[in-house]
Amino acid sequence: MTLWMIIRNSLRQHALSTGITAVSIGLGCGLLMAVWVVNFQTQRAFKNVTGGFDSILGPRGSQLQLVLNSLFHMDSSPGLVNSVDYQIFRKKYQRFYQAAVPIAVGDNFKGYRIVGTTHDLFRTEHTPGQRYELAVGEFFIQNEKQWNKEAVIGDTVARKLGLRLNDKFNPYHGLNFAPNQKPHKDEYIVTGILKPTGAPADRVIWIPIEGLQQMDGHDLKYSGDVSAVLIQMSEDPTARGFGMNSLDSIYNKGTDHLTFVKSTDEVVTRLFEQFAWAEIVLRWVAYLVAVVAAGGVLASIYNSMNERRREFAILRALGASRGTIFSIIVLESAVIAAIGAAIGFVVYAVIMVAAENTLRDEIGVTLHLQEFHNIMVVVPLGLIALGAAVGIVPACKAYSTDVAQNLIPQS
Repeated sequence: MTLWMIIRNSLRQHALSTGITAVSIGLGCGLLMAVWVVNFQTQRAFKNVTGGFDSILGPRGSQLQLVLNSLFHMDSSPGLVNSVDYQIFRKKYQRFYQAAVPIAVGDNFKGYRIVGTTHDLFRTEHTPGQRYELAVGEFFIQNEKQWNKEAVIGDTVARKLGLRLNDKFNPYHGLNFAPNQKPHKDEYIVTGILKPTGAPADRVIWIPIEGLQQMDGHDLKYSGDVSAVLIQMSEDPTARGFGMNSLDSIYNKGTDHLTFVKSTDEVVTRLFEQFAWAEIVLRWVAYLVAVVAAGGVLASIYNSMNERRREFAILRALGASRGTIFSIIVLESAVIAAIGAAIGFVVYAVIMVAAENTLRDEIGVTLHLQEFHNIMVVVPLGLIALGAAVGIVPACKAYSTDVAQNLIPQS
């Protein structure tokens, strides 16, 4: 009888305790891997979503709020940039940037934000190396003198609301949908549906900026104002650095009604730093679950030692060395941990699917479920090593089994 046959028979004999212990290890393994990978991919996705927009000009307020509202289409708009300030920026500081895309927000359709913008947005990248593309239809017609009631919708909007090409809808005022609220009189037609971007753009309805500024029910005295300006700084490193510092000084220190976000990446990084404690807590919970499960392996095998003394004595009588007995117990403990690690990948997959669906539907950020991460090797191997380590204690007890005493027939 080989070592593996002995281990297999033992696991079968104690199937219930083995299964419970393995599942506990699997929960810890899956949770730990998922916390690590979700945090890594989410941070990367949030930074990638900024696309080529390095900076943002907006009304005075929180830079984080401005980034969340302008790039992630979350939170409320902090206010407006009046038309005079917007035109001054475009003309006076043109040497600092290569693209300045205005956006206007303030309406929705069944909970999905309507954002007014220009065609310049669709010429930029929504994520590094990826540009906006249409699945069907065409982009809305841009005409400053007479705006067209046309809309381009994101993939999530199309799927969730069932909107198709040439469908018509009436926007609702405000960023939050109220079913009992009367919609605007203006009726828009869907002229295009974007291909999935894996970015918040999937959850947006895009219309000409003039349409949102001059929509029925909106005060015409604000018709030239914008909610924010998304800025791609100059590609020249010298001009880029000088421009960022100059605009930071001009708007953040020289005005009391405008805010310039110098670096969108830095703001996103600060956002994740604010919630770092949550990741640490989840990670320690996963560690605790894994350690408790490892303790379960130790207790399960150690408690079975008394009933297995005769088994070990017989093996010794048949020629097995003390080292062989020791190895059986350590390997058995490691195998239970390995089964748990395998279950951990199932737990990991379930958590990742749930996280991906939630982030995609609520924020528009997409996770890559099949992407490999080093932690997917480190955690399972670490738990198997931990399982083998806790098996040393019962293995020492088995090692010291007295052959003669335990071969005596039991009454």
